[in-house]
Amino acid sequence: MKIAIIFGGVSFEHEISIVSSIAMKDVLNDELIYLFLDASRDLYLIPTNIIKSKLFSSGEYKKFDKVYFQKGGFYKKGGLFSKEQTIPYDVVLNLSHGGDGEDGILSSVLDFYNIPFIAPRTEACVVSSNKFLTKGYASSVGVNTLDYKYFTKGEKVTVDSFPVILKPVKLGSSIGVSIVKSQEELEYALDVAFEFDNAIILEPFISGVKEYNLAGTKVNGEFRFSIIEEPQKAEFLDFDKKYLDFSRTSKALEVDLGEKLNEEIKESFRRLYNTLFEGSIIRCDFFVVNDTVYLNEINSIPGSMANYLFQDFATLFNEVATSLPLKKHIPITYEYVNKIQASKGK
Repeated sequence: MKIAIIFGGVSFEHEISIVSSIAMKDVLNDELIYLFLDASRDLYLIPTNIIKSKLFSSGEYKKFDKVYFQKGGFYKKGGLFSKEQTIPYDVVLNLSHGGDGEDGILSSVLDFYNIPFIAPRTEACVVSSNKFLTKGYASSVGVNTLDYKYFTKGEKVTVDSFPVILKPVKLGSSIGVSIVKSQEELEYALDVAFEFDNAIILEPFISGVKEYNLAGTKVNGEFRFSIIEEPQKAEFLDFDKKYLDFSRTSKALEVDLGEKLNEEIKESFRRLYNTLFEGSIIRCDFFVVNDTVYLNEINSIPGSMANYLFQDFATLFNEVATSLPLKKHIPITYEYVNKIQASKGK
């Protein structure tokens, strides 16, 4: 199988997308085609055998062929006396973290050009990339979430009780996130968060709360789960600590929470994944407070695709690639227009 990996994009997580994509060389057994989306949203074909992070920070990637979307795939322009060339591939992996990749822009483009891809579809991206919308969605499918307050830039932000955790609404990887323990710390935390986003949410900060990660997908309508992992962390996983996970390929250690909690976490995942996330491999992060499971966040394009949580990620990936959801065919018949014209005698 030929897997075209699209990475980069206009996002605060642009660089971790690079690291995450390069890690796929150690994870997937198939032929990989790397398509880099730069800060100008130009697409470049990067040779797999020489790909490294320095190519992008130095701008050296610009010496490689530009690639363009077309119906069903991609092409690159030929030389002076040669025709344009189609880029061969079987499926696309959208591995652009954050904006462009996880907010639905790339999914919409891929759908528009009828390009088969592994990643959440547009509506799933919209729900999971906005923490405010995620809360509402989780509640609607019967999954617990922590209490929260939502504020937009310019509003007066009030805190009922410290400490709280303050998060930009649309960012991942803990970018702009702060633990706020007093009124004096609040203004600085708001300045940091509003550098990245125009809206925030506040949640109660629970010191020492246990967090557990579960990844999964559907293959031919059946759920496939990873192990449940308890990530090792200090007070919370900041950007620098999470950054390391984006190049992670070593297997994680499984935690056994007992039959009841194990099943409650899986059931929460099933409810969240539902039919909305079909065609994607996602990771959900949960809190357990007083033996009750709460959703922390949905990682719609997890770092390194959460490969380290699966026993055989390469095989699972291929199974997902061959059971992608089909778009409903909408026939365009012009029946209504023709009836109008006929009624007018034309």
